[in-house]
Amino acid sequence: MRYTQLTDEHVKDMLGAIGVRTIEDLFSTIPTGLRLKRDLAIPKGVSEPQMLADASALAARNADGTKLACFLGGGSYDHFIPGLVDALAMQSEFLTAYTPYQAEASQGTLQAFFEFQTMICQLTGMEVANASLYEGATAAAEAVIIALNATGRSRVLVADNVHPDTRRVLTTYGEHRGFEVSTLPCKDGVVHENGLPRLLSELRTSVRADSAVPDVAAVIVQSPNFYGCVERLDRIIPLIQSAGALAIVATDPLASGLLKSPGALGADIVVGEGQPLGVPMQYGGPYLGFMATREEHLRRMPGRLVGMTKDREGRRGFCLTLQTREQHIKRERATSNICTNQGLLAMRAAVYMATLGKRGVAEVASQCFDKAHYAAERIASVPGFRLKFAAPFFKEFVVQCDKDVSKVLSACREKGMLAGTALNRLDPQSPAAADLKNCFLTAVTEKRTKDEIDALVDALRTA
Repeated sequence: MRYTQLTDEHVKDMLGAIGVRTIEDLFSTIPTGLRLKRDLAIPKGVSEPQMLADASALAARNADGTKLACFLGGGSYDHFIPGLVDALAMQSEFLTAYTPYQAEASQGTLQAFFEFQTMICQLTGMEVANASLYEGATAAAEAVIIALNATGRSRVLVADNVHPDTRRVLTTYGEHRGFEVSTLPCKDGVVHENGLPRLLSELRTSVRADSAVPDVAAVIVQSPNFYGCVERLDRIIPLIQSAGALAIVATDPLASGLLKSPGALGADIVVGEGQPLGVPMQYGGPYLGFMATREEHLRRMPGRLVGMTKDREGRRGFCLTLQTREQHIKRERATSNICTNQGLLAMRAAVYMATLGKRGVAEVASQCFDKAHYAAERIASVPGFRLKFAAPFFKEFVVQCDKDVSKVLSACREKGMLAGTALNRLDPQSPAAADLKNCFLTAVTEKRTKDEIDALVDALRTA
C-alpha cells in the first residue's frame, strides 16, 4: 500500500495530545545505558519516483519463479486455481479469517463455511465436518485427541509413511498431552499389513499379572501417503477397528475424484491438508486443515461447526451450532484450545470446490493421475533413474537415481525445472532415511503439460 509519511506537524500534534515533548520522551522508562547514544547510519530519504525505480531494479535481479515448471510436492502442490476463486473470496465482505460471532451480520461467511463443511463431507465420505482448522498436521493431532477421549486409551500408532511434519506435530502434542506415539513400520512404500495385527496386540497395558487391556486409541495412515503411494485402506481399516481403535486417515482431498473416499472404506475420522483446494503454494503457508468424522464423534470435534436453520417466517439462516472451544465453554469441557479456523482459506476452498463441481474435481484428479503416470514411465526409461516403489500412486512418486540427488536437482533447476524434493532432506530422522538417500519426490498436477514433462525428462537425462 502506498502512503505518505507523517509530517512534522502531525508528529507534534500527536505528542502534544499524549502529553510529551519529543519522541525520545516515549522511551524515558528505558535505562540510559541501554539506549543507543548515536544516530543510526541511515541515508537521507529519496523521492518516491527514485524509491520506486530503485525497488524495481532490485526486484529485477530476482529469478522469475513463474517461468519454472514446478514438480514439487510433499504436501504443497501447484494446482490450477480458477480466476473466480480470487474474484469471490477476495471481496471485502469475505476478506477476514476471523470467527463470525455475530451471525446476523455474517450470513454470507457462515453460508460459505456451511457449504465448505458439506463439500468436505462429500469428498471424504463422512457424515459431519467442522469449519476448518490450522493445517493438515494439527488436524491429525486434533483427531488423535478425539480418539483418546472416545476410547479412554493412551497410545497412538502412526504409519512411518505419514508426512514427517504430521509425525513431528503428533510427537509434540503427545509430550504435552500425555499420550505416547508409536511407529507403524512400512514395507515397499506402504503400510506393512501383515505386521499390523501383531503390533496392535503387543501394544497393551498390563493391569495385573495375568491380563492386559488394549492401549492403542487410534492408528493414523495416510493415503495417498507421503511417498505418493495408495494404501489398501479396505484391508487396513478393518484390522484397526478389530482392535477397538479408531482408524484416522489423512488424505489428499482431490484424490477422492478418482479413488474411493476414506469414508466409503470405513474410516472413523478423515483429516488432511486443504492446500490443493484453491490455495496457492505461497512459500509454504498459510494453509488450512480439514476434518470430517462419523456423527457419533460430533460433540468431540474441535473448532466450530456451522449449522443451517429457519426463522419464524421460514427463511433459511446460518449460525455457529457448536463451539467447543475454551473461549466459549468451561475449560474442562472444551475439546481443544484451537482458536482459529483459517476462515479466508476455507472460503477459497469452498469457492474452488463449488466452481469445479463433482465433474471438475474428477477431471482434475484424472489429469493428475494420467500425467503423473506418463512422467513416471518416461523418467524410468532414463538410464540411471527408476521408480523406488511398485505400489500404485496418485499424482506423485519417488524416483531413485545413481547420481548425487542434490546435484541432479540443481542441474534441473538451472534448466527451469523444479524436478522434485530430496527425501533425505525432508525427513532425515526417519528410519527409512538411509534407504532414501538417493531419492527425490516428484509431483505432477493437472497444470503440467506434456512439453514440460518431456523437458523434465531431458533435463534429468543430461543432469
